[in-house]
Amino acid sequence: MVGVAQSEAQGVQEKIEMKHLTVRIFGDVQGVGFRFWAKQCADELGIKGFARNEKDGSVCVEAEGESSALEEFVARCRKGPPFACVERVSTEEGALRGYEGFEIN
Repeated sequence: MVGVAQSEAQGVQEKIEMKHLTVRIFGDVQGVGFRFWAKQCADELGIKGFARNEKDGSVCVEAEGESSALEEFVARCRKGPPFACVERVSTEEGALRGYEGFEIN
C-alpha cells in the first residue's frame, strides 16, 4: 500500500510517496551480520521497520520509507554485507504500519 506524506521545502509543497515492503532475503544470510548491516543501510536511507531471522534460514525485513529509498535498500539487500551469500530476494508491498525506527528482532 502506498501512502503520501507532504513536506514543505522553501515554501514549495511536494508529495513524497511512502511505501511498505516486506523483503525476504535467502541464501547464507544468518550468522553473517545481515540484520545489523540492514539496520545500518536503513538508517542511512531513512527507512523504518525491522529485520529478523526466520526459521527457514532467511532474513525478513519489514521496511517503510520513500519509494526511491526502498529501491536503493532492496538493491543493497541483493548484494548483502561482505560475508553474506545472497541467492535471491523477494519483495511484497503491504499497508503502511507507521514504524518509528528500525529495530533488529
